[in-house]
Amino acid sequence: MAESPEEHVCLIVGASHAGVGCAFELRRQGWTGGIVLIDRDPQLPYHRPPLSKTYLTSEEGSYHNPLRAVDNYEREGIELRLGVSVASIDRDRSLIVLDNGEELAYDKLVLATGARPLIPPFPGLESARHVFSLRTAADVAGIRAALSEDHGKRVVVIGGGYIGLETAASLRKLGAEVTVLEREERVLARVTTPGMSAFFEQLHADHGVKILTGKTVSGFQTNATHTIVRCADGDELVADVIVIGVGIRVNVELAQRAGLEVSNGICVNGSARTSDENIYAIGDCTYHHNPRYDRFVRLESVQNAVDQGKVAAAALVGKVAIYDAIPWFWSDQYDVKLQIVGLSEGHDRAVVRKEVGEAPKFSIWYFAGDTLLAVDAVNNAKAYVIGTKFIQSGALIDRDKLADPTVPLRPANLVR
Repeated sequence: MAESPEEHVCLIVGASHAGVGCAFELRRQGWTGGIVLIDRDPQLPYHRPPLSKTYLTSEEGSYHNPLRAVDNYEREGIELRLGVSVASIDRDRSLIVLDNGEELAYDKLVLATGARPLIPPFPGLESARHVFSLRTAADVAGIRAALSEDHGKRVVVIGGGYIGLETAASLRKLGAEVTVLEREERVLARVTTPGMSAFFEQLHADHGVKILTGKTVSGFQTNATHTIVRCADGDELVADVIVIGVGIRVNVELAQRAGLEVSNGICVNGSARTSDENIYAIGDCTYHHNPRYDRFVRLESVQNAVDQGKVAAAALVGKVAIYDAIPWFWSDQYDVKLQIVGLSEGHDRAVVRKEVGEAPKFSIWYFAGDTLLAVDAVNNAKAYVIGTKFIQSGALIDRDKLADPTVPLRPANLVR
């Protein structure tokens, strides 16, 4: 039964996928009290993954793709407080203080504070023109406005991770001249195999993107018309627009100041509860134990945000709920869709399967001993689905048959 007398209030800090999903799931699970969603972004909550993809290439932007229509919030009795930030949490008095000084009391509090772009303190950054990260709709609007000016479309993207590469692909569609600078010796170095990195490097080269690896940015020099991006090895690149995508910082400061346990994120148990029994945390900001992989992780994905939100909502109304989802991710670049299921960290063998007569269509299967940990599937939804089933079941796979493209990709053909 729901533990929410009508006078009880649940405050949710952060109105992206995790926070919005949790709010509506709370109603579905039977919460009858008040629900207030608070976010510093003044815009009606919107889908964020397309920011580096369709939002960047579309004139309509995020305004036409909200997470929920405004009347949905009204119908469910969910109050939106947008364009304000939470300055502090007073756990003794069970209230939060907004940046305008207003105090809001809570019975239950959910932190869905997410993360923000990591912006290194590059010398010359403060005077550089048209420098953007890519985290909000305002960032996208700024990039599009800068590209529409007559001063040129030379773009330098700093960072060769998924965000950097997705942004590069979108900017090429807009006609920009794009160079990607990556500090490591290959793109996606921290998240995938050298073979997958090489595939994406070639994909971008084929579309006219220049990728320079092993490049550490040392600073900027700006004049009246453009900015020079300087690298530690002495190379210099002229940029009309600069996009920084080198990583994120988790928004844990609010939790830290409140005395909650924080490690590589806000520490939560299997029900998304923090070290305070009345405060929960969900989404990108959480550090949680994944029982399937038997280790603590912090995940930056919509799947994690949505699933943790559902678990927290169930727990908030007194139900038994434990988070045990298999992580999954995706990335769209040009006509390529990469789908990832599982966590490949700790693998000792990677099996590559290339489908006969179809290019590009392949998958990489990551094993630790006999255990399948993860699958990266390029334009191959079947490999993604079958890989998910194998991870869930723990069935043993015949790796020789898996690698043989003449063996049809079916579970019955691959089980040992």
